[in-house]
Amino acid sequence: MKCHALVADEEFLPLRENTFDLVLSSMSLHWTNDLPAALRQIHYVLKPDGVFIGAMAGGDTLYELRCSLQLAETEREGGFSPHISPFTAVTDVGNLLGQAGFNMLTVDIDEVQVNYPGIMEVMVDLQGMGESNCAWNRRSMLHRDTILAAAAVYKEMYGNKDGSVPATFDILYMIGWKPHHSQAKAAKRGSATVSFGDLSKINQSNEDK
Repeated sequence: MKCHALVADEEFLPLRENTFDLVLSSMSLHWTNDLPAALRQIHYVLKPDGVFIGAMAGGDTLYELRCSLQLAETEREGGFSPHISPFTAVTDVGNLLGQAGFNMLTVDIDEVQVNYPGIMEVMVDLQGMGESNCAWNRRSMLHRDTILAAAAVYKEMYGNKDGSVPATFDILYMIGWKPHHSQAKAAKRGSATVSFGDLSKINQSNEDK
């Protein structure tokens, strides 16, 4: 089996239409500038009945850090700027996949909570993972007083009894299929032969047996 390495932009994949049976994306889509365009590109390169499986950070990821920084910066500097990259809500993922052309969708969320000694360890770890804010218009630095205030807010609002602070990561999982005539389709509206109202009768009949 041959393997090829390719460096490309998710929003402009240099690949032909209907090329792959499977596309995987692991923890990178939250960095794209245009997520709908990236999903359309993935749909484009998949073969009919091909599947896309992805995982990305989203939802309320790092909400503790976000709120602590906003409160501290507002108090000390009279306003705040975003220091955490924006994340996609789990309720929007299904809509985005559907708009990109996928069907038979599955969307799930997993909350992972990691405990740190304090706010500085959280930020240093994020920087080491390459997951710090990349917004071009963000404020380039935080004042020392603001960071100290944010650390106090973090511990007061979210701190654990042992003195550590939690950092929450919401991981969104998604599965979408490119349509194909062989795929199962929902029955036509009104074609049901059993009423929901009869379900209790079915259960009662089974118990009598």
